[in-house]
Amino acid sequence: MKIGEVYADGRFGLSFELFPPKTPAGEKALFEHLNRLIEFSPSFITCTYGAGGSTQAKTLDIIDRVQNAYACMVASHLTCVGLSRNELIHYLQEADKRNISNIVALRGDPPQGADSFEPPEDGLRYASELVTLIRDAFPEFGIAVAGYPETHREAESPEADLENLQRKVELGGDLVITQLFYDNADFFRFQELCKVRGIQVPIVPGILPVTNLAQIQRISGLCGAKLPPAFEAALKQCEDDEEKQFEVGVRFAIEQVTELIDHGVPGIHFYVLNKSNATARILESVKVPARI
Repeated sequence: MKIGEVYADGRFGLSFELFPPKTPAGEKALFEHLNRLIEFSPSFITCTYGAGGSTQAKTLDIIDRVQNAYACMVASHLTCVGLSRNELIHYLQEADKRNISNIVALRGDPPQGADSFEPPEDGLRYASELVTLIRDAFPEFGIAVAGYPETHREAESPEADLENLQRKVELGGDLVITQLFYDNADFFRFQELCKVRGIQVPIVPGILPVTNLAQIQRISGLCGAKLPPAFEAALKQCEDDEEKQFEVGVRFAIEQVTELIDHGVPGIHFYVLNKSNATARILESVKVPARI
C-alpha cells in the first residue's frame, strides 16, 4: 500500500517517527517504548537517519524489524545529503529488497559546520529532484514530502516555499507531513494556502510534544518554529522541575491535537523522539477518529 492510501475515503491516519539508536541499549529501550505505542494501532511508522546519512543502514534495519515485529506499514526517510544518484538508487533497491516501499523524501539539512547545502558530485540539490528519481525508478513506491507551516528557513519567501511544495506534489508526492509547529493558526493558514494552490493530497500536521524547555528551544531554533509566548513562559516557570515541564508540555499538546482533530485534519504524525510517555498520554486523552 502507498503511504497516501492510508487517508483514502476520509480515514484518519496516525503515525510515529523514530530515529535509529546509536547503541544496543538505546535500541532495546526504543522497542520497549514501541511496545506501548503500537497499542494505539498506528497507520505507519517512519524512521530518520543521522546527519549526512550516517545511519542509513541502521535505518533500514530498524524499520525492517518494526514491520516484521508489529506487521505495521513503515517508511524510510531519504535525503539528498552526501549521496550520488547511483547511491540513492542503491538505497532504494535495498529498501525494496526488504519490502520497504514508502519513502519520506527530503533534501536534508546541510552537514554540521556548513553554511549552505551543496549537493555531492552527481547528486541532487532539491527534494523535488529526489521525488522525481524515486517516482521514475520505483513508480510503485509511496512518497511523503515535507511542508512548512511557518515557511522553510531557506525559502526566498512564503510564496516560493509553497511553489516548491506544489512542485514536489505534482512530481509524485502522495502526502505532505509538516514540520513541527505550536500555533495551530499557522497550520490552518498553511492548509488554506495549499488548498488555494490546488494541492489536494493529505496535509498531515507533525507534532512534537514538549517535555523539556532547553531541548525544544534548541530544536525550534534549528528549524525556525516559534513557541507561543504564554506557553514558553509557563515552561520557564518550571524549568528546574522536569516533571512539571513534562506536564505543561503534555497539557499543551493535548489541547493542540484536540483542536486539530476537531478541525478535521486527515491525521497526526508524532515526532516521538524514541519515547512513548508523552505521546501515549496525549492519545489516551484525545478522541482519535476511527480508522476503518
